[in-house]
Amino acid sequence: MKALFLAGGKGTRLKPLTDKLPKPMVPIMTKPLLERDITALKKCGIDEIVLSVCYKPQHIKEYFQDGDRFGVKMHYVKEDVPLGTGGAIKNTEKFYDDTFLIFNSDILSDIDFKDMIKYHKSKKADVTIAVTTVRNPSAYGVIDYDENNYAKSFIEKPSPNEITSNYINAGIYIFEPKVLKEIPDGRVVSIERGIFPLLLKKGYKIAIYNKLSYWMDVGTPKKYFEAHRDILTGKCKIPELNLEKSCLYRGKNVKLHSNVKIIEPAYIGDNVEIGANTVIGPNAVIGNNCCIGTGSNIIGSILWDNVNIGSGSKLYHSIMSSNCIMDGDSDYYNTIYTPGYTELMAI
Repeated sequence: MKALFLAGGKGTRLKPLTDKLPKPMVPIMTKPLLERDITALKKCGIDEIVLSVCYKPQHIKEYFQDGDRFGVKMHYVKEDVPLGTGGAIKNTEKFYDDTFLIFNSDILSDIDFKDMIKYHKSKKADVTIAVTTVRNPSAYGVIDYDENNYAKSFIEKPSPNEITSNYINAGIYIFEPKVLKEIPDGRVVSIERGIFPLLLKKGYKIAIYNKLSYWMDVGTPKKYFEAHRDILTGKCKIPELNLEKSCLYRGKNVKLHSNVKIIEPAYIGDNVEIGANTVIGPNAVIGNNCCIGTGSNIIGSILWDNVNIGSGSKLYHSIMSSNCIMDGDSDYYNTIYTPGYTELMAI
């Protein structure tokens, strides 16, 4: 079975973190979000991945290459211009001769892919859509479905008086290849607004899978922060962090001065050096190859790889992207810091 990742978006809502990096490569606990999703797919036997790319695709290609390092086979299909979700799916049609899975590449979830595939087969569906619930569905695609879990209607980004359900499209689908003939070729098409309602009208069976206990659209700095907090508190699980054993993850070759104070939960990557009289945590994520000077406080913040924090610095509820250098005795609160650029972060 193959899986398609829709990885062409610019990640505009996540700027400035996506100014130089495509959204699927934004790190979640030191690993690209896309890598975490691919690892989850591989565990359920999916070892061939199609990537629809457009914005800064070289970062994805350079990291994953042919996929061999990750135990999968990777195919890249580049859009010269963005074709929308439907157009991107149609653009990769040649790869599918059997049931395949589609995944929006800005999602962190705990979905059981094996169970979803089994469910799709049992429902004899042409399409299965994973759904999740949110308090305010007005920014998403709302799905109404019947007592047998088949879709009845779709409303994309409904106004308050149009909201009939709190179940939203979670951006994870299983398709049968035959539905691809309903998507026009070479055009900008939205699968959510255009194709799903059309499939319903034409009598295709669209099943609804509602067994997600965790789902996050990691599309804004606020949501990005929430995802990390959810991992550190156990709401979302990742393989290397077992909170039942410890609320601290410590990577390889970490050098801590004897009087460093770590307040759990915290995550420290590989090859990290932390100086004396420093406080790390709670809810701190330190990327690989970081150096933190003496007398610093890193609290409720996320450091990407290769960050250098000067002595006496204070970082609260902030994000520092890769290769940032923070001068000594600096204070940042609620700030996104990228090389040569800072921006206050909306909460």
